[in-house]
Formats: sequence, C-alpha cells, structure tokens
Amino acid sequence: MANYILSCCSTADLSKEHLEGRNISYICFHYFMGGKEYLDDLGQTMPFDKFYQAMVDGVDTKTSQINIQEYFEYFESLIKEGKDVLHISLSSGLSGTGKSARAAADIVAEKYPERKIFVVDSLAASSGYGLMMDKLADMRDEGASIEEVRDWAEGHRLEMHHWFFSTDLTFYVKGGRVSKTAGFVGGLLGICPLLNMDFEGHLIPRAKIRSKKKVIREIVERMKENAKDGLEYADKCYLCHSACLEDAQAVASLVKETFPNIKGEIIINDIGTTIGSHTGPGTVALFFWGKKRED
Repeated sequence: MANYILSCCSTADLSKEHLEGRNISYICFHYFMGGKEYLDDLGQTMPFDKFYQAMVDGVDTKTSQINIQEYFEYFESLIKEGKDVLHISLSSGLSGTGKSARAAADIVAEKYPERKIFVVDSLAASSGYGLMMDKLADMRDEGASIEEVRDWAEGHRLEMHHWFFSTDLTFYVKGGRVSKTAGFVGGLLGICPLLNMDFEGHLIPRAKIRSKKKVIREIVERMKENAKDGLEYADKCYLCHSACLEDAQAVASLVKETFPNIKGEIIINDIGTTIGSHTGPGTVALFFWGKKRED
C-alpha cells in the first residue's frame, strides 16, 4: 500500500462510490441554492435531478470555493494518518481554489516538517479532472512514488482533453458567458455552442453548431482530431452531463462505434452542483487523452 494519500476536490465529478473505490480522498466545494448553503457532496445531500429541476424552476444558485481554513483542517486530518499528501486542484483557469490549497499546504508543511504535502494545478475540470485522478490512482497502485505521480501530473496534464456542448443557453446567458441577444438568436436557431479547455485551463468557445444531432457528430470529430493515436485510441474515455443523460448516451454510442479499442466501459457521470451551477441543465462533456493542448 502506498505511503501517501491521493486527493482532489468534489469538482472532479466522479461518484462517491468511484472515488472511494479508487481510494481517492476528496474535499467538497459549497454552493447556495435559494439562499441556503449546501455541500457539493457528489449528490448525497441533494440528488442531481432535484438540483437541476430547481434551476429550471428559477431558484438562484451561487458557488463558494474552499477556503484556506477548510483546506488546512482537511490536509491536517490526512497528515495525521501518518501519510504524505498529493492534492490535485481544480483548474486555476476556472477557480482560485488552488491558491487556497497551496497556502494551507504551506502551513501544514511548516507544522509537520516530517511529512510531504504537494499541490498540483490540474488545469482540468469536471470528469476530465476525474479521469486524470483515475490515471494517477493507477500509477499509485502500480507502485509509483508521490514525487513520480506529482511529476507525471505536471508533465501530462495538458494531454487531458475537454470538449463540451450545450443544448440550453439559458444559464450561459444568466452567467454572462453568452449575451442575451446571442442567447435569444441561438435558441431560435437551435444553436449548440461547442467549447473546450485551453492550455491555461480556461473554457473557450470553439464553434456554433446548429442542431443537437450535428453537435453530437462534431464533438466526436474533435476527438478523432485530437485523441492519442487517433482512431486507434486505446485509453479510457469519460463523459458527463447535466440532466440530459440521453444526449450523453448518444455521444457514448458514437464514440464506441468510432473508437473500438477504448479501454473499458465509457463511464457517464453527472456534472456536479459546482460546475452545474454555471452550466445549468443541457450540457454534455467528453474527456479523453490526446495531443498536448497548445491554445
């Protein structure tokens, strides 16, 4: 058994059972819904269908990142188990939570100088972040040291590809990511924006596709263009969705058809309450390993 703990936060959008099964520790973000605070605890407190229905019904949501004190208490609890800690944080292009994690880690390191604690910026989000954690857990289980896993994460994080599309622009408009005019016109024309994550960990619009059927084909085309070994891709692939399982299943079916050598089953996760507070329902995301992200 490894002498260190692999850690992430709830925005990796894997299920509680998945994380526990892989022996990955996690800390939860917070969100507010209707003025009440909740933990982003992987759907345990509030089921995802209830969360997204509340958004459709007009209940306001607001997210809150993990503060230094919370990270300190969390890291200290892990260190007290007598093990070192490698924490992978949500992309710095989306949140400042990594800075809080590093500040807390510095305090813990000073208090417990006999232990190692490292924080790495994943430059990833949602189940792309989760797929990265799965890879690191594989390395840990194969006997890699904490430094080897840390270095691999830093050296290969830009090979994790994220492609998203949305069939509902309501919450992109509400969050200011799409103008009201563009949202109105897009809704009338059935436009589904296609986005991906750039080399700095920001979400970037890449195309405006008219119709769900076309954007499903296009997102798989982007995988063909960018996946490691192209059509011979033989690593894992994850998907996630916000209250649109059938759309995610349609993408999964086309991916399986296009990439027959994919490793294992394509896991479809729910987009959690932190990421989902910004996307709203109707978003599908595809994650895979590929060539280095350079723009």
